[in-house]
Amino acid sequence: MEQQWIKILTKCALFQKISPDELEKMIACLEPRLVRYEEKNSYVTLEGDPFNGVVMVLEGEVAVTRENAEGGRVIMTKLGVGDLFGEMIAFSEQRVWPATIVTTKAAAVMFIPTGKIVNSCAMQCSGHKQLIVNMLRIISQRALFLNKKIQYLSIKSLRARISLFLLEQYKKTGRTTFNLPLSRQECADFLHVSRPALSREMGRMRDEGLIEFYRQTVKIVKLAELKRLSSTAN
Repeated sequence: MEQQWIKILTKCALFQKISPDELEKMIACLEPRLVRYEEKNSYVTLEGDPFNGVVMVLEGEVAVTRENAEGGRVIMTKLGVGDLFGEMIAFSEQRVWPATIVTTKAAAVMFIPTGKIVNSCAMQCSGHKQLIVNMLRIISQRALFLNKKIQYLSIKSLRARISLFLLEQYKKTGRTTFNLPLSRQECADFLHVSRPALSREMGRMRDEGLIEFYRQTVKIVKLAELKRLSSTAN
């Protein structure tokens, strides 16, 4: 595999704590399939097709999509360099792709056979144990994220959802002023509301003096009030 890909892989969560030299040896053992897509809207996977390995984006960007009831395409999420898709079903009994992946620009992706990740390494790569630990961590984090999303979906009040979300960022950073980890659209998707609805409610909260914000930066002005709102979320 080209050195440029090795450099990218060492920065990915799946290959954390694995040195470039170890990784280069592991690639020969994992036998990934590298595919380039020169055009936008090229299909990487199709929903319902046989599952053929975890997808990792090496270059460009792709979108994970599903069809809605009217037959239109709905973008579930976008994946950039280093992002994975398919890890949640990789070791399940489901053997078909749960969604369609299309490129949003020219891209390169790598398909990693799941059997190569968990089976004994023929070359006895020193980094293979770390690879399995990394995969388990990724799956655990994704499961926690989905559980957290379900928690938010159970909250009827949008203001309470926003308050809880902002308080979690406050607890993570230890500061009342912080940068949101998600874009406005990603926040809306996470909170399961439209972007305009999210913007309107945050605007009302700003007008009432609860918060201040500019682009990705948010300042909690009335911390006690946000705590009160989040405590009455259910």
